[in-house]
Amino acid sequence: MPRILSIDYGQKRTGIAVTDEMQIIASGLTTIPSTTAIAFLKDYFSKEKVEAVLIGEPKQMNGQPSESASIIKGFVTHFTNHFPEMKVIRVDERFTSKMAFQSMIDSGLSKKHRQNKALIDEISATIMLQDYLSSKRF
Repeated sequence: MPRILSIDYGQKRTGIAVTDEMQIIASGLTTIPSTTAIAFLKDYFSKEKVEAVLIGEPKQMNGQPSESASIIKGFVTHFTNHFPEMKVIRVDERFTSKMAFQSMIDSGLSKKHRQNKALIDEISATIMLQDYLSSKRF
């Protein structure tokens, strides 16, 4: 069974998470510079079967697009130009960064490790993906 990949795209960094082949568990894969995202994904897709890609959709509390929505929309266009056959699923990414930070606290990471923004992005992508997997089961 192919994997599902999740992307938490940002101006500087992009967090990436992926499912296992059974699409049961989401795991953080890496955080990369956003400028290298397409090249990274080309390489990854050449090695692994991926059925769909989740891309976070930043929204404000009232459901309207946030300030960074236009940046991510540009990435989605760029992504679909490079990978027209790939299924893209947009998912609400509200609170994922806060949830990621809280999970770092809950897991006992030191304050120094909690300041690692790359880790927060990777955990955020993982949370988006695990939430999607959970919603698919019900």
